[in-house]
Amino acid sequence: MGADTSRRSTTPGSRAEAEALVGAARILVVEDEGSYQDALLVGLTREGYQVEVAADGVTAMQRFIDHPPDLVLLDLLLPGMSGLEVCRRMRAVAPTPIIIVSALNTETDVVLAFELGAEDYISKPYRLRELVARIRSVLRRMALSSQEPPPGVIAPTTGPDAIAAGPFQVNFARRVVTAQGDPIHLSRREFDLLALLLSPPGRVRTRDELIDKLWAGRDLADTRTLDTHVRRLRLKLEMDPAHPQFLLTVRGVGFRFELGVDEASQGAPPTPDER
Repeated sequence: MGADTSRRSTTPGSRAEAEALVGAARILVVEDEGSYQDALLVGLTREGYQVEVAADGVTAMQRFIDHPPDLVLLDLLLPGMSGLEVCRRMRAVAPTPIIIVSALNTETDVVLAFELGAEDYISKPYRLRELVARIRSVLRRMALSSQEPPPGVIAPTTGPDAIAAGPFQVNFARRVVTAQGDPIHLSRREFDLLALLLSPPGRVRTRDELIDKLWAGRDLADTRTLDTHVRRLRLKLEMDPAHPQFLLTVRGVGFRFELGVDEASQGAPPTPDER
């Protein structure tokens, strides 16, 4: 039997319809610990969600393909196939939002999960009420953005679908960046960051604003995650990342992307975390 990767429509005509879709969502829980399985099955079912459980990565992928969920709760420490690999494979199949739920909480784990396409990251142990709030937040954004790109994709707030940004050609609709015809391969989160900084070019975006838009619903009091993404983006766009010409730091405020840079418009040098 062929895989069915179709998804039921999430096009709301109103906020009320979006809320109805949020409450009727189907959730795939990928968790190998029996205590967490039971608690999530009971708790999420009580909240009105349809819940399916998979105890390992292989089973999770099969159920993800055969019965596409509206959202995935994914542990990282799984038998057979790591949660990060499951995340990568799921994102290659469909733009279904994924929330990582894991005892691993180092900066490296969190950044890598976001790089692979996770929408949110919550550390164990957690309170069910907080997890449900995160789930509702992600599902609500998905339902209300049905006329926009898929969840987690940030489109330009102004301007055409494609623009010239300095030496770069950026196509927002296709999520493609080129320089003199050569493609520049950006991760999903790197492209989202670039899209924000180009909406419009030259506008200063504060750290809080960027974090709120890129990691909505997640408290990133430690801004090193943002700095990591800025550093990686500079490595791909700048001739000399230590002395950037385009992605500029506005010391004490945030960042801006300049199309044409002269000495008067140069930003502050990158901080140690951005290098």
